[in-house]
Amino acid sequence: MSSSELLDPSNVASIYEEAPLEADRHKWIESQKNGSDLGNHAISDWYANHWYYFCIGKKIEHLLGDRCWQEFSDTRFGFLKSLNLENDLLADRILDRIFWLRMENLDIIIWAREWNLPLERVIDILELIDINSARLDPVMT
Repeated sequence: MSSSELLDPSNVASIYEEAPLEADRHKWIESQKNGSDLGNHAISDWYANHWYYFCIGKKIEHLLGDRCWQEFSDTRFGFLKSLNLENDLLADRILDRIFWLRMENLDIIIWAREWNLPLERVIDILELIDINSARLDPVMT
């Protein structure tokens, strides 16, 4: 995506607009499982249990250049692709641990030490990803 396309508001998504849709999907699924409408309880449950990981997923999408999210710096959009980290096996394993296993930085450092991985490189990758910047405060409507 070129910089002029990136600045086009129609190409930029908002986590705060997408989150209520995800919370509604969660409400529908959980209500179907329960056999009755769980209402605001299911919405609150989604925000309590899924908001942070939702934000992490969007941050990774943004860094990989898959979708631009306005809550993250547009100068970092596609940043990981420009560094060729997506073809870096160690970076790929770290992204998997963040996205799928819901590991935090410390968990990843412990994992890297247990597997005798190059800690300096692991820390460099974690700093580039900067997953802590995905810690956004939820806004429930």
